Amino acid sequence: MTKFMIKDDFWELFPEAKIGIILCKDIKNQYDHDEEYYATLLKEYGKEGLTYLNLPDFSQNDVIRVWREAYQKFKTKKGARSSVEALMKRVKKGDGIRVINPLVDLYNAISLRYALPCGGEDIDKFEGDVLLTKAKGDEDFVTLGSNEAESPYEGEIVYKDDAGVICRCWNWREAVRTMLTEDTHNAFLCIECVDMTRINDFEKALKDLSELIQVKLGAHTVIKILDKDHAQIDIK
Repeated sequence: MTKFMIKDDFWELFPEAKIGIILCKDIKNQYDHDEEYYATLLKEYGKEGLTYLNLPDFSQNDVIRVWREAYQKFKTKKGARSSVEALMKRVKKGDGIRVINPLVDLYNAISLRYALPCGGEDIDKFEGDVLLTKAKGDEDFVTLGSNEAESPYEGEIVYKDDAGVICRCWNWREAVRTMLTEDTHNAFLCIECVDMTRINDFEKALKDLSELIQVKLGAHTVIKILDKDHAQIDIK
């Protein structure tokens, strides 16, 4: 049985964090002559996400600031920002979010709609258990657009398995090895929350994303929420 475990060294930094997991099985992750649906959804949910940006200084908006502060608690690659900041910055600039594949499009749309980091991996590509923990600094990691391995920093918060890092700087950049593709049939999706005033949004985002995946991709989904007192689940 493959497990997802959040280690104590993570909780020492983020004792109140909530990690929402959606386990998806039997996904049809291909466009069915409906690519425009996903492009429209990204555009519409991007507009909704802009309502969270009320202050002229982008970095001072709460949904951005809480992740900037979180990233200051561990060693990060220079310039690394949370995935939700990268998405929302593009939308604020008027740049569209391009379609990639249905599952990625759906979690990007939900990330924008609720201004929360969302990510996903192919469960069938995992090797051994998956951990959210501090990196040792010698793990293997190859990201999209690169052909060379680059290890994380020692102490960097990462998702990893026995073969290496799955996502660097918590939710900044994903590995090619486990990324979601049109051939993905089973997926591990996550939504992360460090602002306890936004628990309702966090729970709505999980429910919204789960239902979209069921309706659009015909998948069976299960939602799990992990916290310091419930830090481990079976995923396969």
